[in-house]
Amino acid sequence: QIMSNRRDFVKNSILVTAGIAGLGSAASVYGTTCRKVNPSDKFRVALIGGRNRGWSNLETFLKFPQVDCVSLCDIDNEWLYKRAADTEKISGRRPSQIVKDWRRVMDNQDVDAVIIATPDHWHCLQAIAAMEAGKDVYCEKPLTLTIEEGRVLLKAARRYRRIVQTGSQQRSDAKFHAGCEMVRAGRIGKIHTVRVGLPGVNWTKDPLTPDSEPPTELDYDLWLGPAPWRAYNKQRVHYYFRFFWDYSGGQMTNWGAHHLDIAQWGLGMDESGPVEIQATGTYDREKRFEVPESFKITYKYANGVTILCDSPSKKTGTVFEGDKGTIFVNRGVLESNPQEIADEALQRIGQAPKFKSHHQNWLECIKSRQLPVCDVAIGHRSATVCHLGNIAVRTGKTIK
Repeated sequence: QIMSNRRDFVKNSILVTAGIAGLGSAASVYGTTCRKVNPSDKFRVALIGGRNRGWSNLETFLKFPQVDCVSLCDIDNEWLYKRAADTEKISGRRPSQIVKDWRRVMDNQDVDAVIIATPDHWHCLQAIAAMEAGKDVYCEKPLTLTIEEGRVLLKAARRYRRIVQTGSQQRSDAKFHAGCEMVRAGRIGKIHTVRVGLPGVNWTKDPLTPDSEPPTELDYDLWLGPAPWRAYNKQRVHYYFRFFWDYSGGQMTNWGAHHLDIAQWGLGMDESGPVEIQATGTYDREKRFEVPESFKITYKYANGVTILCDSPSKKTGTVFEGDKGTIFVNRGVLESNPQEIADEALQRIGQAPKFKSHHQNWLECIKSRQLPVCDVAIGHRSATVCHLGNIAVRTGKTIK
């Protein structure tokens, strides 16, 4: 009970602090920085969360010679020191700060920008703390655990004038960009339906394990953070966190934050969203995990467009259907009917300058103070679509 009260106090204090700040104007980001950035300076970054996506991001950033990783943070000693060695191997420099407690990263004045790749329930608190400390943020998707967190995170970004890139890297992929551009240009006519296919739950095939004491190398209390107290179980932490409501939202927020984000982009709905949501879902009979094992969700938009989203789907990705044809986009795939639309888009890609990566876009925006390609406002809107879908599945009610 004491642990729960402490978490509620910390979480609510930060949310209230951010929430009372006025939203302000997005234009306030342009041409403004709390930290002087010289074109010849290094980008001194910190990584919080060193497994999987965290390391993938840092490894990519370290390919840029102007990036220097000065701080590493992870609550698991095994991964913390492994990543310190990996970083030194790639860059030739060992991070000067190696810590378990992410708050020490915020205290570090040598850190200009923070890469956040922790479980979803930590994103909002850590991102707001980083912005309050004058640091720019690259935060993995889904941006937040709840809709409310997205609202206060957006307010904080505008209040502190920070550059926040959501890690929805499909926004910086040439094929996704070209496909959405063709949709918005009316090449397949008036859009009436978008079909979004998501993968199914990729849960472990191992037998259920009982709760136990956490391993000595893991600071489990700090892993839980603002989440309710629950005994440690190895099938709830690390990758499996995403299948429990306290920490994430299943494949809806995991892959929906990618493919529903593309649906929003193609429809020109980055500043809006659906007006009605209906859904059905099924759950694992053994109750090994909490999120739906399968679901079908129908989103209706004010302009008459319907998005049909399902998991597990035979065809993952995003299909736009218009009265003159279809366009399908997925990683490495751009197809259309009639085929000449995709052929034209692919030809344009081949003739255009090399597309800038998601990571490069963030670095350039830190210097220019321009909003990045997947700004916090976009990440919030796309995550909201995912959260609304989960709410409809969980309640069994029509959401308006």
